Order: sequence, then C-alpha cells, then structure tokens
Amino acid sequence: MPRQIFVYDPPDRLVVGTVGQPGERTFFLQARSSGQLTSVVLEKLQVAALAERLDQLLDEVVRASGGTASVPAVAPRELEDTLPLEQPIVEEFRVGALGLGWDPETERVVLEALAVSESTDPEADEDVDDPALLSDDDAEGPDVLRVRITGGVARAFTKRALAIVAAGRPPCQFCGQPLDPESHVCARSNGHHPR
Repeated sequence: MPRQIFVYDPPDRLVVGTVGQPGERTFFLQARSSGQLTSVVLEKLQVAALAERLDQLLDEVVRASGGTASVPAVAPRELEDTLPLEQPIVEEFRVGALGLGWDPETERVVLEALAVSESTDPEADEDVDDPALLSDDDAEGPDVLRVRITGGVARAFTKRALAIVAAGRPPCQFCGQPLDPESHVCARSNGHHPR
C-alpha cells in the first residue's frame, strides 16, 4: 500500500492532547487546516522530548540570529490554545520517529512525524533529530505528517505540550514514581500501603 503524506503548510491548528484518564491516557498530535484533520498517536516520552527539543531549537535560532529572527521568547498569549482535541479523533498512524528543523528561507519550523515501520527503531521512538524530509515522490516508506509553523505557534505548541505531559498522575511523595489509580507499591516505604 502506498504511503500517505499529510502536509499542513501552515495548519490552522496544531496541538497535543490526550484521551483517557491519567495513567491510561493516549497522546495525540493533531493538525487541522480548512476541513482536513489529521490525528496521530504519540507516546508521552515523545511528547516531552518534542517539546523540549522544539524549545531548544527556537532558543538556538534566536541566539544564532542575534535576536533578529521572528521567534518570540515566550508563547504569545493570542496563540495559546487550551481547547480539547477536535472530534472525531481518527488515528491515522502511531508515530515511530520525529524530525524537527528550521527553514531559514521561510522562517518556519518543520516538524515531521513518521509512522512506525520496520525501519524505525522502537528503542529510539522518543528521540527527536533533524527531519528526514522524505521525498514526496517516494511511493514506499512510512506514512508521514509534515507541518510547517511559525516561531510563535511553535512556542505556544511547546507550552501546551509541556502542560499536557505534566497533567498526568501525581508523583509519590516518597519515591517520585507516578501513583497508580488503584494502588502504588512504593520501594521507599518497603512496599507498604498507607492505611
């Protein structure tokens, strides 16, 4: 089956969101533009790594340009998005690799999410590197979601992604591991549950 390429240049909306209760959440990256909606599944670690690396990329662009790049230092309030994921959520694919880059000609961040395939290493799923930028002419290969966004939209995306990751299960006060909804066996309390 030929691969699908979903391109948003630029999207009307790009967000990370979740479905489910803390501890059982599914993370989605969702892009929308003029009637087209694409939702792909990410792991929590991929979302955290993407947000961290995206922030680092934007900081480096600002530093390298001497402050002349069109990248704000913080997310502009008017670009912040707190709305839930759009319905219906139809999973196009599960992300196996992420790519991230800066296009200096258009002053846009380029984000690529590639579907899990035999060529993607499951141990490196949360790694975010320079985009592979597959040729659109390649009929074979993993499905891909490619998004091009401004620095301001990227800052707002990062802020929301970090908040979504942090909104999970609270950590145990003793061992720091996430508390399970039903129970938690804490190594620091010798496996005993509080009464």
